[in-house]
Amino acid sequence: MINILLSGCNGRMGRVIINTVKNDSRYRIAAGIDIYQPDGQTYDNFPIFYKLSDFSGEADVIVDFSHHTAIASVLNYALKEKLPVVIATTGYTDEEKTLIKNAATLIPIFQSRNMSLGINLISALAKKAAMILGSAYDVEIIEKHHNAKLDAPSGTALMLAEALSETLPYEPVYKYERQSERKMREPNEIGIHSIRGGTIVGEHEIIFAGKDEVVTISHSAASRDVFAHGALHAVRFIIDKPAGLYNMDDIVNEFDL
Repeated sequence: MINILLSGCNGRMGRVIINTVKNDSRYRIAAGIDIYQPDGQTYDNFPIFYKLSDFSGEADVIVDFSHHTAIASVLNYALKEKLPVVIATTGYTDEEKTLIKNAATLIPIFQSRNMSLGINLISALAKKAAMILGSAYDVEIIEKHHNAKLDAPSGTALMLAEALSETLPYEPVYKYERQSERKMREPNEIGIHSIRGGTIVGEHEIIFAGKDEVVTISHSAASRDVFAHGALHAVRFIIDKPAGLYNMDDIVNEFDL
C-alpha cells in the first residue's frame, strides 16, 4: 500500500483524489495538507495539517494539487524526507520552475500540467501528425472549460501547442485572437481559442486543416476523475524511480507509440 501526503486536500481536485483512493486498496491518504480548513477536523479518518512540516508520520510520496506558491515548502519537505513528488499544479514562475528542476537532481519528481493519460496520449499523437503533415496543414487548437475557470487559454492548450512546436518544420507563432487584425492567416501560426461556459470539465481539439481535408484529434473529460486516476498512475510510476524530472511523456512512451 502506498501512503500519500496530499497537498491541497480540501481543494476541488484534492477531494476527487480522496474519493478515488477510497475505492482503491493500493493507496492510503496518510495526511492532508491545506491552509483552508473549514472545520478544523480530520477528514475521512486522516489528519489535516496547515503545513507539511507539521506532519511527523510515515509517507511514501507527496501529491501536490495545491497552489504554485506552495512549491518551495513542498520541495523542502520532500528533500528533507527524500520523498518522491507528483506535481499537478500549474502557473509556476520562472523562479519556481528552477526550484523544481534543482530538486529533481536529488529526488524523483513527476510534473504534468494535465494528469489525464488521454490528453497526454493525444499530445503524442499530435506530435506525430505534425511531423507527417508538416507545413501543408494549418494548425488550430480549441479548448473548452467551465464558466468559473480563471485562465485562458488553458495550461493544457499551451502544453499541446508546445508539443506541436517540437515537431513542426517551422517555428510557430501562437495566435490567441484574430479580431484586432484584418488580414489573412499566416502559415506559421497556431491558433489557440478558448470557450467558457456551464460546467464543461475540459475539452481539447487539435485541427490540422489542409487542402481538401481536415484531420482532427480531440479529447473530452466527462469528470475530474480522469485527472485523479492519472495522478495515481503517476504515483505508481514515480515511486521507485531514481532522481530526475519525469512527465506523462515517460508513461505514454512505455507503450512504444
